[in-house]
Order: sequence, then structure tokens, then C-alpha cells
Amino acid sequence: MAQQPIFLSDDVVARLLRYDDIIPRLEAALGKFSLRESSEVVQPVRSVMPIENHNGFLGLMPAYVAYEGILCTKMVTFYRREEGSSLPSTQATVLLFDPVYGNVTAVMDGLDITHKRTAALSAISAKLLKPAQSDILCILGSGHQALSHYEVFMQLFSFKEVRLWSRRIEMAKQFAASVQGPITVCSSVKETVDGADVIVTVTSSSEPVLFGEWVKPGAHVAAVGGCRPNWRELDDVLMRDAVIYVDSREGAAMESGDIILSGAKVFAEIGEVINGTSPALCEKTTVFKSLGMGIQDAICAKLVFDKWKSNQ
Repeated sequence: MAQQPIFLSDDVVARLLRYDDIIPRLEAALGKFSLRESSEVVQPVRSVMPIENHNGFLGLMPAYVAYEGILCTKMVTFYRREEGSSLPSTQATVLLFDPVYGNVTAVMDGLDITHKRTAALSAISAKLLKPAQSDILCILGSGHQALSHYEVFMQLFSFKEVRLWSRRIEMAKQFAASVQGPITVCSSVKETVDGADVIVTVTSSSEPVLFGEWVKPGAHVAAVGGCRPNWRELDDVLMRDAVIYVDSREGAAMESGDIILSGAKVFAEIGEVINGTSPALCEKTTVFKSLGMGIQDAICAKLVFDKWKSNQ
């Protein structure tokens, strides 16, 4: 008889999940995914159901990572909240299965997994695509994803200046006060990104907030928000002039408003760059459009579960 599944709360997941462990495993998984060998990685595009009465969505993200023996799915809800709302914009739960028996072995709070794997993926894109000389980092947004991105970018890179913008400047000031390093809070996006080498967009915007005319030639943009076909963070000029990289071509074609509404062409998946089958054009302006994939959650969930077991 199968044992009852364990439950791991967000504080336990956060304690066990570290960027040093996540990044190499995600790089390997992204490379495997881009090889399109179905026996290695099974990864359908996220299934999304609207929650119309509450301006939200329920997403289901199953994945089977055969080479690691991982069977997993994440259930995530995300909402367009009114400005100043105290309600969370995102909630997530991850189920880890025994791939042989099919039973659930672990139920995990999925927020920390979501925040860290998303930030780790942006950091991987920056490692591959940012200019060789990168002194200025900008973050547009001040929520949980902004914090996770700040943490991993500060851990991996050495920027001389970090700038932050948020629609609510008081939230940006609170963010700056909550972290250890110095951050310049700016009053406009244009001021924030002027001369920046790496720009991270983690907003809930459905209309462009970052315009191509403001972006320094050769800069790298990691675009994380705008995860619905009619939402976007980047304008047509930036999408037209930049070299576009994605985590999944199929996901981008179905879910990315930045790509769908601009008509921009995807140059490569980030896994193809990892595999060496597509080049990293660091000398050009690059955009990495991140949508998130079930294999990323699966890799992180298995890592957390294995660490938890080793501590018992």
C-alpha cells in the first residue's frame, strides 16, 4: 500500500531550495527540452481556465522528466487585482508523484518554487545573453518576483548600480528598504532604464511599460510578466528590434502577448543556446520572454523532496 503523501509548507520549501542547486539542474532540463526527444521530457503547454467572476485564472502544468524519474504537476491561480488590494495575485500547489506506482508522494506549497525557478531562469538568460560589460541592473516591479530576481542577480553578478521602479513609489521604497544592498528608486520607467545593461520586467501590466526607444542598444531584457495572450510589458519597437529568445516556442506562440500582439519572430529557445545549436547574440539587444514551464517546477520539487528525505 502506498504511503500517505507528505506536505511541505512554503517555509520548508524556501529553506531547502537554493539557487546554487537550482540553476545547473534547470540548465540541463532546458537543454533536454529543446532537443525535443519525447522519451526524455514530456511537457505540454500550460492549460489555463478563466475564473471570470474574480478576474483570475487557474493553470495546470504537468511534466514528466524521464531522465530524472520525476512526475509532477503544478496548479497555479493568478489574478488581476485592483491596485492596493491586500489579496495575493498568485497561489500555487505542486504535486509530486511516484512515476512507477502513480501515487502522490508529496504536496508542496508552490510559491517559493515559482518565484525561485522563474528568477533562476532569468538569471540563466542573463548569463548567456547580457553584454560582456554589464554595470547597471534595472528591475521594473516591486512584488515577490522582483525580490527573487534581485536576490539571484545579486548572488550571480556584480553590478555597480541597481535601479527600481514600481507604479506605486511607496512600494518601491519599501522594497529598497527591505534589502541589504543599495537601490536607486526612480519615478519613471524611462529614468530607470536609461543606459541600463540588464532590465528585468516583473509587472502585472497588460499594456507596454517598457519602450524600445528607451532601451540602450545591446541591452538584455528578461521579460517575466505579461503571461496571457492579450497582456504585454514591451512595445512593438523593442520586440521588432531585439533578438527574441524564449523558454518554449509552443508556450510563447500560445501565451505571450508580447510576441503574439507584436508579431515578433522567435529566434531561439534558451535551451538551444545551452545546447550550442543556436548562438547567444550578446552584441545585439536581446529579449528573453519567460513564461514558465512544468519541467522547471518538477526539477525544483524533486530537489526539495530529496533534500527533505535526506534530513529525516
